[in-house]
Amino acid sequence: MILKTQYHEKGHSEFIFCLYILHLFQVWWVWEDYTLDLWYHCNSTGCYDIPNSATVDAAYLQTVQATMILATILCCVGFFVFILQLFRLKQGERFVFTAIIQLLSAFCVMTGASIYTAEHLSFKEKHFEKGDYGYSFVVAWVAFPMTLLSGLMYLVLRKRK
Repeated sequence: MILKTQYHEKGHSEFIFCLYILHLFQVWWVWEDYTLDLWYHCNSTGCYDIPNSATVDAAYLQTVQATMILATILCCVGFFVFILQLFRLKQGERFVFTAIIQLLSAFCVMTGASIYTAEHLSFKEKHFEKGDYGYSFVVAWVAFPMTLLSGLMYLVLRKRK
């Protein structure tokens, strides 16, 4: 099966855009006039560091932070590797190295979102227990299958003339 590289290049940039949204406009948890992301909790007066976020008690939060940053870095690296492979691969060869990088990125997104889902109450103050997941949490779960699909598509993608 031969896929068009122009379509896949566009799709790859959309995945990077989704992952950047997770870092730039973070709203992982919403409650009344409070929002909570991976680094700060904000209200109408300003944003403040998450209490005890640098302690052993917040190891889950630190893991989510690290995996989401790593996912974004891997997705960007995967895009540049894809561009390099366009010029280096012979006709008919597969983009295996790019696929591996994309699949690692998908694994990081899944790991971070899963840990946040399972442990989000453990690193929040008591008044944050009420509330709902924010749009960044939803974007993380949308970015996971998209990035996974991208990695799988790279496995079957062959270089054309």
